[in-house]
Amino acid sequence: MDPISDMLINIKNASTAGKPAALVPYSKLKLSIANLLVKEGYLSSISKKGKKAKKFIELEIAYVDKKPKIKGVSRVSKPSRRIYFGVGDVKPVKNGFGLLVLSTPKGILGGKDARKEHVGGEALFKIW
Repeated sequence: MDPISDMLINIKNASTAGKPAALVPYSKLKLSIANLLVKEGYLSSISKKGKKAKKFIELEIAYVDKKPKIKGVSRVSKPSRRIYFGVGDVKPVKNGFGLLVLSTPKGILGGKDARKEHVGGEALFKIW
């Protein structure tokens, strides 16, 4: 029902199982989220696979000393209940060791970038 949650759980399960990559169905939103996770270091790389109706995104999971960089994921805003944060509400996750991902008018941003750009938005999920 929730494609973003499916993507996050797919990534978390693949990293916990020690898989090198995870495949998720393609969408522009998932691709922009994946680009942010690559920029922040939670994924090592991404690539688009397939053609026309059967497109996928291959997400290479980042490991540090054979341990996955992703330890946990928490969905904040759900299809049944949307949660919006203003600029003042955006706080560090896990004392700065995590990342809050927001959907803002300036695109998909992490918590630090949203504070720098001085924008708020829908809080999609937290990752650490």
